[in-house]
Amino acid sequence: MQGLHLTADLHQCAPGKPALTDPAALRQLCLQAVADSGLHAVAELFYRFPAPGGVTGVVLLAESHLAVHTWPELGGVTLDVYVCNLHGDHSAKAEALMAQLQAAFGAAHAQTHRLVRGGA
Repeated sequence: MQGLHLTADLHQCAPGKPALTDPAALRQLCLQAVADSGLHAVAELFYRFPAPGGVTGVVLLAESHLAVHTWPELGGVTLDVYVCNLHGDHSAKAEALMAQLQAAFGAAHAQTHRLVRGGA
């Protein structure tokens, strides 16, 4: 049960980013960021809400999960990355994934949290 859980609430994201409203663009962004970080996607699901709604995307990782929720009408995004560290420390990969996604949305402000889970 040992792992690292990272969250970010992004505010004032750069307007016009396709990943805010287009499930295919968000999917491509997430899967590329997962691959770039060295984590392993095993399944995914992306859903667009009716206008002016955003997109919710979830990527199931061999190491745990990534969840992204966009609110284009508010210029907001929430990110959630969790990795299990039972058979190896994936913390640096989770940090890299989070950093790449945060940079992609160009937020003016981010509120982040880091929680180490499953201690003895």
